[in-house]
Amino acid sequence: MAVNEDCRHYVMQTVKSGEKLERCRLGANENLPFACPAGCLFYEPRKVSGAGWQIGRPPPADPGGS
Repeated sequence: MAVNEDCRHYVMQTVKSGEKLERCRLGANENLPFACPAGCLFYEPRKVSGAGWQIGRPPPADPGGS
């Protein structure tokens, strides 16, 4: 089975240990291995691409004050 990474309910997170966690916000997925059900009734395409986004600490402030 495949994973619909372009679904708005799909979430992939990387934890401090480097392990990647995949989940469905609605719990509609198959658990082991993680997979979306074929023809999932809850599939909704993302409205905005997640490419290039990183969530974490903001960059340090500019000490030069510019």
